[in-house]
Amino acid sequence: MSSGNRFVHPNGGIQAQTRHHWGRRHFVKGVVALAGAAGLSAVDMRWAVAEPPPEVKKIRFAHTPAICLAPQYVAEELLRLEGFSEVKYVPQNYTVVHVLAQGLADLSMEASPTCVTALDEGKAIVLLAGIHAGCYELFGRDKVQAIPDLRGKTVAISAYGASEHVFVSSMVAYVGMNPANDVNWLVAGTNPDAMRLFIEGKADAFLGFAPQPQELRAKGVGRLIVNTGQDRPWSQYFCCSLAANRDFVAKNPVATKRAVRALLKAADICAREPERVATMLRARGYESRYEIGLEVLKSLPYNRWREANPEDTIRFHALRLHEVGMIKSSPQKIIAQGTDWRFLNELKRELKA
Repeated sequence: MSSGNRFVHPNGGIQAQTRHHWGRRHFVKGVVALAGAAGLSAVDMRWAVAEPPPEVKKIRFAHTPAICLAPQYVAEELLRLEGFSEVKYVPQNYTVVHVLAQGLADLSMEASPTCVTALDEGKAIVLLAGIHAGCYELFGRDKVQAIPDLRGKTVAISAYGASEHVFVSSMVAYVGMNPANDVNWLVAGTNPDAMRLFIEGKADAFLGFAPQPQELRAKGVGRLIVNTGQDRPWSQYFCCSLAANRDFVAKNPVATKRAVRALLKAADICAREPERVATMLRARGYESRYEIGLEVLKSLPYNRWREANPEDTIRFHALRLHEVGMIKSSPQKIIAQGTDWRFLNELKRELKA
């Protein structure tokens, strides 16, 4: 989700959160109502009660104000129910993986391909779960009707190594092309600027994430080439994974499990009660346009974590990126050294519907 620069949402982003602050009392009531309506109010807190308390009372997430990351924000009160008295969302001036690796945040959702390249670079993160699929959509202009048509064309990105750069590179590699030689990359500096260049006709393609695809459709700009929520093979894999600082997980296994549980419960809430979540996101300033927020929430499979194996996602992208030389590590090495599915596997059993 992140770029080489701080992400500022076209509709106000981080500033909007301040303008539309939702009072603490209303927020608590909102989450409790959501949990109850989704059948999660007792989900089963017996598990949490039976466990020791978290080793730390404060937990920090990287702040990326994107609709698709709704579980990360819906989870705030669930995290408090898990024993965290302080929940922080840390503004980021760098990529999410950088913020995590530097210990400036403890956990965060992030684009799966970006996590793969970060692990190859040796960043001190670990992947804990897959959350959902489908928030990315690739748009093209004129003669770009399929991924092979990107040969020799210009793709707008925020920065080299940003999520859209890595994700498109994986797509290009999948069809036998080399992203370093066969595609021209137009670096815009920020994600909104990359979309602007595409709208202005200065780029032939752009990979957007919610709500950018909805905005492009509303403007009638470009044609849809790939919908990662519907088109195989990408629809089979998680676009967003839950990553964490490696030291935090090693030192705080109880806190880690409790945090992952809150995120998974929040994902279930997003899947079962999108209308109420859209209302909450609007009230808190994450997406002021209720209709767009609702459209995004309804379109994404937030219950995917219950069904799919996140290791398949990491292997898929690592294979593609390794084949074209974007990463040096083998998929086996990245999975062995950069993933820890024990919390997810335990919680799948505990939260089994």
